[in-house]
Amino acid sequence: MSIRRANVNDIDRISELLLQVHKIHSDGRSDLFVKGAKKYQKEELERLIKDDNTPIFVYEEEQLIEGYIFAFIQEMNSPSLCKIKSLYIDDLCVDKGCRGKGVGTSLYNFIKEYAKSIGCYNITLNVWSFNKNAYEFYKKCGLNEQKIVMEEILK
Repeated sequence: MSIRRANVNDIDRISELLLQVHKIHSDGRSDLFVKGAKKYQKEELERLIKDDNTPIFVYEEEQLIEGYIFAFIQEMNSPSLCKIKSLYIDDLCVDKGCRGKGVGTSLYNFIKEYAKSIGCYNITLNVWSFNKNAYEFYKKCGLNEQKIVMEEILK
């Protein structure tokens, strides 16, 4: 097992995993997520992989990528907020055939140490309220609610 920075040769496998994540979202909120789509296209992935402010790490077992974690490094720059550096987890995916083996926990622990090493104050992420498995996973990792986004659908 190894966790390493993603490279452009990983894009096809990352794209397969992006489809798995998107299916969870489109199944949970078909009013917001288009079935069969994915969050990033090849060109966007190439750009993200090359940018140090948007690192992507992959979990690899016997040369097969079993999961990934996308991060955005953010610096708060508002007169009303403390100036902190934050790591935002944009996406974390474990292949559906590899879940329950500790891949997600390994990726989260890795990104946590990475965030500490680059001087981040905290780690943030968004989790959809329908995705109870993800919510419980993040709670188990030690995350707590920071804020709640609410909506009213106006059909």
